Amino acid sequence: MPSAIRITPTLLLALASTTALADGDLMTRSTLTGDWGGLRHQLEDDGVKFTGDYSGETAYNAHGGLHRSARYSQNLKLGVQFDLSRLYGLDNGGKVQLTINDRRGNSASEDLVGNRLPIQENFGGLYTRLTELSYERTLFTPALNVKLGYMAMGNDLGGLDSGILCNFMNAGFCGHPLNMSGGSGWTNYPNAHLGVRVKYDLSPAWQLRVAAFNVDPESNGNSSRAWHLGPKHTTGTVVPVELVYKLQGELPGEYKLGYYYDSSDVKRIGSEDEVSGRGGHYLLVDQAVWNDQGSPGRSLHAFGQYSASSKAASPFTKWYGAGVVLYKPFEGRPKDTVALGYGRAVPNPRSRDVLEDAAFNAGQQFPDIDSAEQLIELSYGYQATPWLNLRPDVQYIIEPGAFSGKDIDNALVVGLQVKASF
Repeated sequence: MPSAIRITPTLLLALASTTALADGDLMTRSTLTGDWGGLRHQLEDDGVKFTGDYSGETAYNAHGGLHRSARYSQNLKLGVQFDLSRLYGLDNGGKVQLTINDRRGNSASEDLVGNRLPIQENFGGLYTRLTELSYERTLFTPALNVKLGYMAMGNDLGGLDSGILCNFMNAGFCGHPLNMSGGSGWTNYPNAHLGVRVKYDLSPAWQLRVAAFNVDPESNGNSSRAWHLGPKHTTGTVVPVELVYKLQGELPGEYKLGYYYDSSDVKRIGSEDEVSGRGGHYLLVDQAVWNDQGSPGRSLHAFGQYSASSKAASPFTKWYGAGVVLYKPFEGRPKDTVALGYGRAVPNPRSRDVLEDAAFNAGQQFPDIDSAEQLIELSYGYQATPWLNLRPDVQYIIEPGAFSGKDIDNALVVGLQVKASF
């Protein structure tokens, strides 16, 4: 991508400086760039809504792993949504979403630790790309919502709607169980493909979600495909089905049970034979377990994740995650959070056999390592302003070489995540 049109922190700073003096107090406005002298609010009323956010993640390997050093990665996202009902006076005209994404930086996992679960959730696909061009509207009844176009299926399925999991910096927690995308055509942001997603409200508490997306592995992470909506080489279709239950009341909760099937033919791990189709299932839970009656907004939520994928073709067959998030930890910090999580990623035994055979053929001894990579993460989300969140973070990674078959010491990583909306 030509450097002249890359989205950079310098461009973001320049945009902020042009509005800082004209649009109220920088510390209390809802976004970094404010209301643009009233223009932003007027445009939204007319049906054009602009959004943007930045995340920067710095991680330092303090102990174990491969090397002592630090790595930084960043993600910038710009979007605009067109409300066709407001723009053209249509009845249920629907909405068009356009989103552009840019990623830069280096990986702490690859360079410093050697583990499988990305320490920085925003690392990967280091180029500017189109990440969504979609159309969404209700159809026939308000209970039925349809969205189609070019988009990441993980935006609507496979994660908890509450956003509780992105109180962490490691991609093992933030977003979706990684064995979904590692063992099928499932794609999470920013990888996008052509597809359609349907939501149907069975009742106020129950919802059914079904989707179908094109599977095109050659376009994933391929900078030459950054602006191509059509597939380069279709291998099949991935179809997820998700049942959602949202518990209302004093202790609200969210429960998701999902299944997906990818019709692609792929090689069986450790063999030249092909397996026809890959599937998996998952269970996600976010449940409030305590509310402070004397301090509105202070609550403790527990979450759980379980995901299993194809034993024949996925290098990463199971993921288990659990943890707690405390909202409003202090009376004077209503938007802060404290998060503690534990995760276990299980390699496919077939993959382990391949690594052991390779070591034997090379005359090398295979290390005596555990059967899974494990993660313990603790973070504090400090809401410095309505538009700026600072998240100091500590991760302890057990058996970093479980997926590579290398004897790597457990790693202690300290980091800082910075998120800003503009």
